[in-house]
Parts: sequence; structure tokens; C-alpha cells
Amino acid sequence: MSNFTAEAIGDLTGRRAVITGANSGLGLQTAIGLARKGADVVLACRDAGRGREAERRVRAETGSSSVEMRQLDLSDLGSVRRFAADLTGPVHLLINNAGVMATPRGTTADGFELQFGTNHLGHFALTGLLLDQLQAAGPARVVTLSSLAHKRGRIAFDDLQSERRYSRWAAYGQSKIANLYFMTELDRRARAAGRDLVSVAAHPGVANTNLTAGMKIPAVLDVVSVVVRMVSQSDAEGALPTLYAATADGVRGGDYYGPSGPGETRGAPALVAPVPRVLDRDVAVRLWNRSVELTGVDFSSLRPTDG
Repeated sequence: MSNFTAEAIGDLTGRRAVITGANSGLGLQTAIGLARKGADVVLACRDAGRGREAERRVRAETGSSSVEMRQLDLSDLGSVRRFAADLTGPVHLLINNAGVMATPRGTTADGFELQFGTNHLGHFALTGLLLDQLQAAGPARVVTLSSLAHKRGRIAFDDLQSERRYSRWAAYGQSKIANLYFMTELDRRARAAGRDLVSVAAHPGVANTNLTAGMKIPAVLDVVSVVVRMVSQSDAEGALPTLYAATADGVRGGDYYGPSGPGETRGAPALVAPVPRVLDRDVAVRLWNRSVELTGVDFSSLRPTDG
């Protein structure tokens, strides 16, 4: 694993990958890495114009003709449902990559707090709505992107939508630990249902991407940009834990991959550990049930676990 590069990925011919937020940064580099090895790649992008530019870039850099852009806005459950309904055929890899970070308080089209609604609920719904396509693929993997920020995250069940109080970083941390609760509970339920589905997670460490563009606060951006330049790796390097989780042999459901360097900020992919509270099954189940209520997506083909 310490020597893993994108070139180490095996032949992916005949495998189809859906990548959210694939128009730039980690998602774009993930798309390039998979397309270069023969995967059929669907770029799921909110901005159609930038998505088409990304499609042209992936085709140009990889020589692949099996690349297509489809519009998807994870902050709008109507868009998520339309995307899933229009996507026919098996999906072997679902990369839940897109996200927003530390934004001013806002709401999604459905009234959810923007970061929780986009980063967690949008991907929760998308995965559930694509479950038939994933199961049709035979062996399939779902890779959900978290962050080092999950370490300070907690699920505020008494104020899940940050209506009583709002902290941009607390809301971001909540969304990122929610990604890990979702990953672990999806793995448990897939196992219990006997599905050939591996649910794992990854994080990029500190990567130089445009994720901070949504913050819209010059003073904060100035500080963040200085820190990022000091400790970050490139977006191509930041995508390696995702690519490893999506393609490597020996990856097991429930695994979490990130950089192996100091503080998990940079370095080759390695198996890393989330904060211990991510393993709290009661919280994971409670969040799962609340997410079903909020999105209306119930993962009906996965029978409930017995404990």
C-alpha cells in the first residue's frame, strides 16, 4: 500500500464508475485515474458547463471515449431522484465525493442545512436510489469521502439542521462524521442482507483543491490558503486514498483509508482509524433512521440487521 500509485490500478475494462463532484479537484483526479485504466466513467456534476469541460479533459488526458457527464445537484433531492432514475445499467463503483465546506448558513432545496443536506443526505439518498444498479453489478463498492474534520464532529440530534445555533465548522464536522456513520451502517446492512457490496470510506488529508471556494469569507480564505500551501499535497495525490479504496485487492467493508504521513495530512494511502465514537452502533442506527425519514429513501432491499 505504501507504494500505491494510480498506475498500480489494474484493468477496469467493463466496470462502470459514478463519481459525484467530478468536475474538479479530487473528483476529477479520481475520474482520470479510473478512466485511464478502462473504466466507463460517469461524471456527476452540479454545474453542467464545468462538467462538460471536465468530460473533455478526462477524454483528452486518458484517451477514453467511455466518459459521460450527467447533471446532479446533491442539494436537491429532486435532482438526485432524476439522476438515479435516468441512470440505467449496472454500477460497479459509486464514489460519494462531492461536498461543500464551512459555508455561511444556508439551506438546500428541501430545507436542510446546506452542509448536512449536501454532504450527507444527498449521498445517502443517491446511494439508496442506486442500490439496484449496484446490486446488478455483482461485486460493487461504495466509497464515501470523509475528512480529518470528522474528528471534531458530533451528530446534534437535538438540532440536526442547525436551526437554533450555527457554526460553519461544527456543521461541516457533523456532515463528515455522518459520512462515516453512514459508511459503517451501510456495510453492516449489506453484510446482513448477503449483498455483494463493499462500503468503505476515504479521506484526502489536506489537499490543494477548490473546496474552500464555498466559504466566501476573504479573511478565512487567506488563512486557509496559507495553511494549505504549507502542508497540502496536490489534488492528484489527495485522490489516491479514494482510488485505493475503490480498486485495490483486499479492501474490506468498513475500512477507512487516508494518507500515511504525519497527522494523516499527506502521504501514500494507508488504512487509518476514525475517532472511536464512529463505532457507536446506536448513533449510526439513529442517524440512518432519521436520514430515511428526511429523504424518503429507505434502502428497502437491505433487510434490517439483528444487532
